[in-house]
Amino acid sequence: MIQKIHHAVSAGSAEEITQNLRQCLCELMADDSIRLPDCVYEYSNDHYCRRLLHQDEELGYSVLAMTWGPGQGTPLHDHAGMWCVEAVWHGEIEVVQYELVERGTDEFRLEPRTTMRSGVGSAGSLIPPHEHHTIANPSGDEPAVTVHIYSGVMDECCVFRPVEGDWYQPSPTPLSLDSD
Repeated sequence: MIQKIHHAVSAGSAEEITQNLRQCLCELMADDSIRLPDCVYEYSNDHYCRRLLHQDEELGYSVLAMTWGPGQGTPLHDHAGMWCVEAVWHGEIEVVQYELVERGTDEFRLEPRTTMRSGVGSAGSLIPPHEHHTIANPSGDEPAVTVHIYSGVMDECCVFRPVEGDWYQPSPTPLSLDSD
């Protein structure tokens, strides 16, 4: 799995890399011989879980599995300027993409643009500046597992707190990993 991902990340531009990775992840998900570690199917009741699967020293990318309990999701956030490819390995997720339409001194005006529900076998990408979104497991009783490949180490992002209307205030937020 990592060898195929590494090959896909070796392309030139962010557009080429993310296109290669979407195709690569779709192929990997369709291959019954590829299995994620058992721990990624276990979720926490109080937060979605982030588990590091691989950190590449040569090219700098990281591969994480995220486990979403029923109804769990993220606040509106960015990816700290990194490209990312996300794939649904188990269950279903809902992604709402936002467009940055105006920037004030300490606030951003972000408008929702598209809402997508995606199931097993689907993959999408975010390339800055189009990186603002929420992600959630819309199921009331089933966990979801997603695989995320980032261009670097995603240990911080900006979470956007609502101020008024479509205006949000960015708040740099550290991200942690679950150890199991």
